[in-house]
Amino acid sequence: MTQKNVIIEIDKLTKEYKAERGEPFLAIDNISLKIQENSFTCLVGPSGCGKSTILRIAAGLEKATSGTVHYRSAPVTKPCGEIGLVFQEYSLFPWLTVMDNVAAGLDFSGVEKEKRNEEATRYLRMVNMLDFKEAYPHELSGGMRQRVAIARALANDPDVLLMDEPFGALDAHTRILLQQELLKVWELTRKTIILVTHSVDEAIFLADKILIMASRPGRIRKNLEVDIERPRSRAIPEFGKMTDYILKELEYSI
Repeated sequence: MTQKNVIIEIDKLTKEYKAERGEPFLAIDNISLKIQENSFTCLVGPSGCGKSTILRIAAGLEKATSGTVHYRSAPVTKPCGEIGLVFQEYSLFPWLTVMDNVAAGLDFSGVEKEKRNEEATRYLRMVNMLDFKEAYPHELSGGMRQRVAIARALANDPDVLLMDEPFGALDAHTRILLQQELLKVWELTRKTIILVTHSVDEAIFLADKILIMASRPGRIRKNLEVDIERPRSRAIPEFGKMTDYILKELEYSI
């Protein structure tokens, strides 16, 4: 990987939380990694290992205790339009229609209505939600709301999309469908995506690279390239072998 291909660089990142009682809690310790432009990276690891903390610091939502995050060589110290974030919670505005939810970021930025609706339409079509553009969030299923949340993040045209367990609350079938939709979106837009997941299967299906984390404190244990040709089938031996390998690594990561 050459330096010119690096879009996000994390260097010696540490986050310590001060407790009201007892000793401070070291959430992540000395995390260093480089994310290549247009790549799809997944972070996997046990609960509480600091995966979401890394994403929040990379998005500028949280301050590191020490270490740095750079986007295209510029320090990330606050939220910026070039880095988008999708949470597990759908976080849609309940009083807005699907169309207006997707266009909300553009509206806040002062984009004229015709242009923002054009962009919202583009991304709603991309996630197969255009037929529901006049619906309100309470009228949608969980999977449909998450499609809208992804479309809203994309409509803001970020360079990097950070996704924190975006499918974690969904049933297995819907989760697989949205994994497939996300891959289609990634292939069309080539956004740089960093996705946190507890699912080894999901990570192998989606990612170019999988970072296996260990906990107490959180740190990168393994950095794996997923050398399985797309489109990927869960039925092939290579998929099963990589699943077994990562699961064994996770046993030593708790």
